[in-house]
Amino acid sequence: MKMPLHIRPLARDDYRAVGRIFFYAIHEGTKGIYSDQQRRAWGSEAIELDRWKARLDHLNGFIAEINHEPVGFFTIDREGYLDLAFVLPSVARMGVGQALLKNVEQWAKDNGATQLTTDASLVAWPFFLKNGWHVTNEEHVERNGVTLTRYKMQKSVR
Repeated sequence: MKMPLHIRPLARDDYRAVGRIFFYAIHEGTKGIYSDQQRRAWGSEAIELDRWKARLDHLNGFIAEINHEPVGFFTIDREGYLDLAFVLPSVARMGVGQALLKNVEQWAKDNGATQLTTDASLVAWPFFLKNGWHVTNEEHVERNGVTLTRYKMQKSVR
């Protein structure tokens, strides 16, 4: 049975939901790909609500809801950089990420971007690849003394 999915613009008051989605996507959704140490370095030990409240002041994007419950969010800037792309593990592979990506790509086009870019995790890069993006570079970044692998990716949106 398909659940009704609602996509709406991200709002400042979504910081609690965004923090929760980010935390569970990192700590549960990347198990088996990243070590415990890597997940803690990337997603911290707890949901940092103050950090998310301040960060949402400067982000554009969309949040996905199923039955009025936030389940995923993607952010995009005017240059076409997709900074955050997270979905709760409980709804992974159910079309939530696809719907959010469609919305951020359209928003980018509407706001004059011709190229989309992102830094995709080991978990996210196959999703982007399937959606017409390509890898431009693999990089290893340090977070809190721990090395993480990610992929610089891009896609034209003319």
